[in-house]
Amino acid sequence: MGKLTVLALRAVLVVLLAGSVFVEAVMVPLLAADLDGLNEDYAYLRVPFLVITVLGVLTAQVVLVCVWRLVTMVRSGTVFSEAAFLFVHIVIGAFVAAALLVFALGVVLAPGEAVAPGIVLLLGGVGLAILGVALIVLVLRMLLAQAVARDAEAAQMKAELDEVI
Repeated sequence: MGKLTVLALRAVLVVLLAGSVFVEAVMVPLLAADLDGLNEDYAYLRVPFLVITVLGVLTAQVVLVCVWRLVTMVRSGTVFSEAAFLFVHIVIGAFVAAALLVFALGVVLAPGEAVAPGIVLLLGGVGLAILGVALIVLVLRMLLAQAVARDAEAAQMKAELDEVI
């Protein structure tokens, strides 16, 4: 991976991480203040909505930090190692957690008439899409496992060849 590519990706990651911190520090408190004026019939939605929002932002932050670490490993040439699996597993777990949070939001909003039924259906679709991303990362993890195995096999063959020579 070229230096310019790594630099561009890291710039994007920094902007996204800063944006997520802004959302947690500024936007969530503003949202909480807005939800204080919620109709009494829907006041029960305030806490679950805020908790799901904060946890959703946290899952995004976890993914961003893990991608940063993986990019660092790519740049240093150590991504084809067992250490990379930790970060990939965390990314998969974060995507699954995010999908569960979206489904939970749909469950919280489904009863009553807080939102239109179509919104709940859309949330179900978004949750399914996020699970799809987790499955894609799982497939990529399997490719990484194959690459690590081939790298180890190549190193072993090189060592044997060095002994022969």
